[in-house]
Amino acid sequence: MEAESESGTLDDGALSAEQREKLRLFKIQTRIDNEKYLMAHPEVEILVGDFLRDVLLKRPTDICAFAADHFTNPDLHMVINAKMETIKTD
Repeated sequence: MEAESESGTLDDGALSAEQREKLRLFKIQTRIDNEKYLMAHPEVEILVGDFLRDVLLKRPTDICAFAADHFTNPDLHMVINAKMETIKTD
């Protein structure tokens, strides 16, 4: 990650070549790890997709309160499990 100077421009010299390479490799490994996790947990996509669908359909004015209500729904686990079962049977 490049540092920003006081003038607001990126400081290309903030990291050494070795540090930039380590950062690049770290970013690649993080992306790989994230992809593996998401592939192992398809419920994440269902949770996020379900939430976004509701937000776009209902267009709440207080998104934080809406999110809190959505994710604390006592039936959320059953809803997600039902959607997971639908995916498995397709």
